[in-house]
Amino acid sequence: MLGLGDSGGIALWVSILVTPILLRWLRSQGIGQPIRTEGPASHSVKAGTPTMGGIAIVTGVVVGYAIGHIGTEVKFSRTGYLAVMAVVLFGIIGFLDDWIKVRHQRSLGLNKRAKFSAQVGFAVLFAELSLHWAHTSTALSFTRVTVPGLNLGQVGWVVFAVLVMVGTSNAVNITDGVDGLAAGASTFCFAVLAIMGYWIFRHRSIYHVLPASAIDLALVAVALAGACIGFLWWNAAPAKIIMGDTGSLAIGAGLAALCLLLNLDLLLPIIGGLFVMETLSVIAQVVSFRVFHRRIFRMAPIHHHFELAGWPETTVIVRFWVLGGLFVAVGLGIFYADFLSVAKFT
Repeated sequence: MLGLGDSGGIALWVSILVTPILLRWLRSQGIGQPIRTEGPASHSVKAGTPTMGGIAIVTGVVVGYAIGHIGTEVKFSRTGYLAVMAVVLFGIIGFLDDWIKVRHQRSLGLNKRAKFSAQVGFAVLFAELSLHWAHTSTALSFTRVTVPGLNLGQVGWVVFAVLVMVGTSNAVNITDGVDGLAAGASTFCFAVLAIMGYWIFRHRSIYHVLPASAIDLALVAVALAGACIGFLWWNAAPAKIIMGDTGSLAIGAGLAALCLLLNLDLLLPIIGGLFVMETLSVIAQVVSFRVFHRRIFRMAPIHHHFELAGWPETTVIVRFWVLGGLFVAVGLGIFYADFLSVAKFT
């Protein structure tokens, strides 16, 4: 428990203290966020807001994770290294995307092919190392590898892991459209994953994740939660800084990596239900417009729909946080209910 507290606390303070330093440097360099012309008109006032704040989140995670091991019995594990690696690598993709945006003062950064190829490449690297270096189970799992117990095999699991990582990173990126929404919703997800990781560690006879890996992944989760909270101090509406793709892609990759390595693959869409809802709203909008030439929403993702319906931005943010919290609560309830169903027979 000491390691978890240290990891989360250090990550929070690193993020909250590094962000204003980063903010001053970005302002001095004139680095601001270009705003999409097709976005809500009310967002035009955000043009020029310093971006790439995700650098502070990634820094907080790395430092918090490392210091969380000092003076504790928690050992560094291969799965912990992999989860942090996923955060850093996808953060690099986001940084390049953000840098191109601000350098050329346009709302489009890396071209779609380059960005997608980089995401797939890093996801394949993560998946291969997870299998052959960290020896992760290839079973498709909900809360334990025996539920539902379908073994995907090495090739199948790699394909599945790549889809999960690329999809989750982009889903968080889509959600990051209003101040503080992605950071706040992600905090809920990482907090509950820290609880699950610790629970798996304590009840090692039920789960198939090695105890050292489970507690180390809990450290990564709590570091991510702390870093998001620290950044949220400056990112809350009206945001003084935007996380950009640097933050959103890193957060999404971290969320996917933790669920894959903790064997919570199928629980991810429930824990991250808000991100799924945002992504589905975009897919539905595109399909409807191309097939029926009609829009389902005033604007997608769905948070923009409610902004154009007259909801103040802060109302949209808080209500979506509530939705995100409810999804996380359902995921935790399913996890605990499954534990109770097994524990009474052991």
